[in-house]
Amino acid sequence: MKTLFPPYAHPSADLALDTDTWIVQARPGRRSMHQMLGRVDLDWGGRSLADVLADVDAWREDGAEGLFLDRAPAGEGGVGPVALMVRLAARRGLHRVVLNPGVPTHPLYRDLGVRICTFDGPWDAYQGWDGDGVLPGDGHLVHGVPTALLTAARRLMGRRGAGFGLATDAAPVPAPAYAE
Repeated sequence: MKTLFPPYAHPSADLALDTDTWIVQARPGRRSMHQMLGRVDLDWGGRSLADVLADVDAWREDGAEGLFLDRAPAGEGGVGPVALMVRLAARRGLHRVVLNPGVPTHPLYRDLGVRICTFDGPWDAYQGWDGDGVLPGDGHLVHGVPTALLTAARRLMGRRGAGFGLATDAAPVPAPAYAE
């Protein structure tokens, strides 16, 4: 299973990084020795296109290889704006895109050709999660795993068909607030 580090949870110190690891950076200007995705908060579709594109351009200038579209909409009404964002990112040379609605999406999102995180939440919720609406290869981001259970959590992710993800003992950091 490949590992993806969201910006709001840091991996345990014992998790080794390898060539399959992509680091998600929260802000431009923080260089990494590993392949980097720039985090763009879509605020469930609530941010203006101009603000989102400003973030995309900042990541392109900073040398990111792709984008982690966080707090993405999952319903049918969000497909068009997300598709536009994916196309605009590709035109800017950012071809690797990970979409993180944190829940299963409307089936039309599958046509976008991006990786999708269909679970983003705490360990307690992940243990009882039925996985309804997900496909093998989707991403799972699991926070707040007791340190002694990290290996078990990663194995559970594998059994549930996660193609990439993160199991971390850290709690997520709240998303930024935007002025209206």
